[in-house]
Amino acid sequence: MPTEFDQFSVVVLTTKADAATKSDDGDTIQNAHMAHLADLHDNDHLLAAGPLLDSHYRGMLLLNTDAETARSLMLADPAVRAGWFDVTVIPWVVPSGAMHFTRTTFPRSMKDVDDN
Repeated sequence: MPTEFDQFSVVVLTTKADAATKSDDGDTIQNAHMAHLADLHDNDHLLAAGPLLDSHYRGMLLLNTDAETARSLMLADPAVRAGWFDVTVIPWVVPSGAMHFTRTTFPRSMKDVDDN
């Protein structure tokens, strides 16, 4: 019996070589970035996302879309538009049914993140 595959897109956000300096509106852009990701999750595009604890590799996301759609969605991210990040999209396939995600709530701003 042939194996069927589910397609996802892995997105890696990296600090741009010529990254824009975070200005006084940095908190506003960060909050808009988080709200954008929460909206993607609410619309069933984003399955998982989080920061990477590295100065160059800044975040990783898993989208339930093809690579072209993932790139388009991420180019609309306020932090990408502000020049903070480059976007790398990598198509990924896994055997159908191998991935399972529980519905959760993504923080929409830094005030939703617990510092503990």
